[in-house]
Amino acid sequence: MPTPSRPLRVLMVSDVYFPRVNGVSTSMETFRSALAGLGVELRLVVPRYGDEPDSPEIVRIPGRPVPGDPEDRLVGRRAMREAAVREAAHCDLVHVQTPFVAHGAGVAAARAHGLPLVSTYHTFFEEYLHHYAPWLPARLLRALARRVSRSQCNAMDAVVVPSTAMRDRLASYGVERTMHVLPTGVPARSFAGGERPRFRAAHGIDPAAPVALYVGRLAHEKNIGFLLEAAARLAPELPGFVFVVAGEGPARGALERQVAALGLTGTVRFVGYLDRTRALPDCYAAADAFVFASRTETQGLVLVEAMAAGLPVVALAEMGTRDILAGCPAARVSAASPEAFARALLEVLGDADVRRTLAGHARAGSTRWDDVAMAARLAGLYRSLAARGTPAAGPAPVEQLSSGS
Repeated sequence: MPTPSRPLRVLMVSDVYFPRVNGVSTSMETFRSALAGLGVELRLVVPRYGDEPDSPEIVRIPGRPVPGDPEDRLVGRRAMREAAVREAAHCDLVHVQTPFVAHGAGVAAARAHGLPLVSTYHTFFEEYLHHYAPWLPARLLRALARRVSRSQCNAMDAVVVPSTAMRDRLASYGVERTMHVLPTGVPARSFAGGERPRFRAAHGIDPAAPVALYVGRLAHEKNIGFLLEAAARLAPELPGFVFVVAGEGPARGALERQVAALGLTGTVRFVGYLDRTRALPDCYAAADAFVFASRTETQGLVLVEAMAAGLPVVALAEMGTRDILAGCPAARVSAASPEAFARALLEVLGDADVRRTLAGHARAGSTRWDDVAMAARLAGLYRSLAARGTPAAGPAPVEQLSSGS
């Protein structure tokens, strides 16, 4: 148990972390940075991707590239479990971030030391798995995702969800543990100082060009193909229009082929992953509107980042993004057709007064998602769980969405 002389110590276990860029990694690092000033120390057990340096706070487990998705790593189940159990001996609580090998390791670590156990449900797997196993019936995969999600969440003492939509969906699965709606916060100060001319010059974009931006993983479930269809309808109406796509992922090849088929080769710019300290803020600053069409997001963190950078948003309001977009004066919510989306985006990009009005609301709106405020709420949850002492969850069965070695 923590005492006034030492901080609360939390073991966080995950199948992904930086340098792998995705929402889970970003969430973990955002909370790790903000919690440090709130009397909470995190120890991480995560995969090793290359030659990342070791540190007392981060234990790296060797792994091999996941077939078909070489950005990710499949770590040894025994190695991750042994590391988690060892590190948990110095901690007050265990927090599981992903439902694969890390889930079993986190459960084992908590039970070995009698520690409270919490997880964050980041990914809407019900609408995710069929993109990666298209040879299996979608109905079977959805049923599997629901069953495993229910089993894993009910093995916890508490579950963190980033949106009310995800809480309601898990409740419909039969999750009975207490669920806490706690979005990942955004360090708004990190996105407010980008340099527009620097990014445009580096990527050969005309200073006067109207630019729409997508930032995120290039994955099938992100619905980026929908955005390309909308861009194809918008381009003839807006001279000089440029669509910047920042990120990498398994769908890039298919998206590049779609760009060529739609005749958008001169319009769409794939710029890859961007360093979050300078290049990404510059990228946000270089754009005139942010676009997003995913229907499976549990939160949609990049929407808040874009608003923190002062960008108007044009998006679909589905799943977790509803919490951000509902009543948001910085956003235009579109109907789910490429034609409607193109019209909404044209309204923003084609009218400087509309754009300035929306941009004026964007930064103020992003403060609702302040990283320190969200971290303070998580710290409060940690302390309430640690104060209970004996974990509330019984020995529920442990199921995983994949098997490790």
